[in-house]
Amino acid sequence: MYDYIKGKVTRVTPEYLVIEQQGIGWQIFAPNPYSFSSDELQVFLHHHVREDAQLLFGFPTLEQRELFRKLISVSGIGPKGALAILASGQPQHVIEAIEREDESYLVKFPGVGKKTARQMILDLKGKLTEFFGDPFDPEETTALLSHDQAELEEAMLALGALGYSEREITKVKPQLRDLDLDTEGFMKKALQLLLKQN
Repeated sequence: MYDYIKGKVTRVTPEYLVIEQQGIGWQIFAPNPYSFSSDELQVFLHHHVREDAQLLFGFPTLEQRELFRKLISVSGIGPKGALAILASGQPQHVIEAIEREDESYLVKFPGVGKKTARQMILDLKGKLTEFFGDPFDPEETTALLSHDQAELEEAMLALGALGYSEREITKVKPQLRDLDLDTEGFMKKALQLLLKQN
């Protein structure tokens, strides 16, 4: 029903963000609301209808939305569980774990036990490469390498949402560029550097 929304972020909470478009504030649940910039932006939507509610879930990329839709098709994973998986790990890492049948990685996510991890592998193995490419294809390694940069950008946006100025963020960014970290790792390292400056 809805594909995406373009508008300005007017509120961010740990669970959702509000995007204003033509005078209406849309409440959109997201994996990491703080990763969205506060400027005008485009968010890809999934409209979820339950008996007692209609909810909008939003994602910064089309790939994340498609992975979310694949995850909620698995028995035992609801929208909140799928959001937790996307918030805790990069889509590429989740796909690699499914393709490798790495149950021990998948059970680290909130609400995912051994039975659900097995179901994820059973239902999704081999069905995700149409959106994300084959994680074991040598030609895909360049895409994987650029993932670190995407995670760094996410961390920088989150720092902006926490109130750090563009000048402060620009100062620490070059020191983080060569590190191999996930978004949370970049955030922690950046905060350490920012605290040293003050």
